[in-house]
Amino acid sequence: MPAFVRKGAPALLGAGTLCAALLLTGCAHPAPTAPPPATAAPTAKTPAAKTPSGEAAATDARPGSAPRIAGLGPRTQARVPDGTTQALVVTGATENSNTATAVLHQRGPDGRWYESGGPWPARNALRGWTDDHWAGDLRTPIGVFRVGDAGGRLPDPGARLPYDEDPEFAISGTGFRGEPLEGSFDHVIAIDYNRVPGRTPLDKERPLGAGRGGGVWIHVDHGGPTQACIALDREDLRTLLVALDPAAEPVVVMGPAPALAR
Repeated sequence: MPAFVRKGAPALLGAGTLCAALLLTGCAHPAPTAPPPATAAPTAKTPAAKTPSGEAAATDARPGSAPRIAGLGPRTQARVPDGTTQALVVTGATENSNTATAVLHQRGPDGRWYESGGPWPARNALRGWTDDHWAGDLRTPIGVFRVGDAGGRLPDPGARLPYDEDPEFAISGTGFRGEPLEGSFDHVIAIDYNRVPGRTPLDKERPLGAGRGGGVWIHVDHGGPTQACIALDREDLRTLLVALDPAAEPVVVMGPAPALAR
């Protein structure tokens, strides 16, 4: 498994420039002058789905298991790579909603999917979702994206993904609702939208060009909508970090429910 070597290396992004750079990426933005649109409150937490111990039977005995991930239509399911056995599904109610629900799904030995984590309340971009993301549109990209690199200001909580602990993940300022952003990047998981996989989340190379945005992460919820990122409660994010296994080729499937159901 690749690992990041950061201690003593030149900083990729100076602490004084991190917030400025993020104005063109997925995370952290000063509060807007106009109030954000009203959306439904985040869903309440419920215990994670339990699975029986032992090997799965030839005909899957796991409660709720299915050949397709719950909530995904055939077109979306077809975009999940054949080798993937972990998928975080982040579902918003509508195209314009900025709260969502995240559920981790696992594929068993017989190819059927079951819930293995969550549901967890989540947030996304201020203006909702888009299948044509551009920097500054304040929408989260819809799609199926690999997740393979993590990091944060705080020490690794036990992640199996490569984890870059670095003070450059510090952030300050306020969000769209005036909430403090400090601590939002204590732990992050990079979403492979317009980035080079296998690098620290701090890396700024944008293969599609800066205009298509970037720096789209799963990070700690700061109590308000994001620029384009997904945000989870701190403990839920730590749970997800520990659960994700690079050998499972994990992906995030994200978007409004109607789009994911296609």
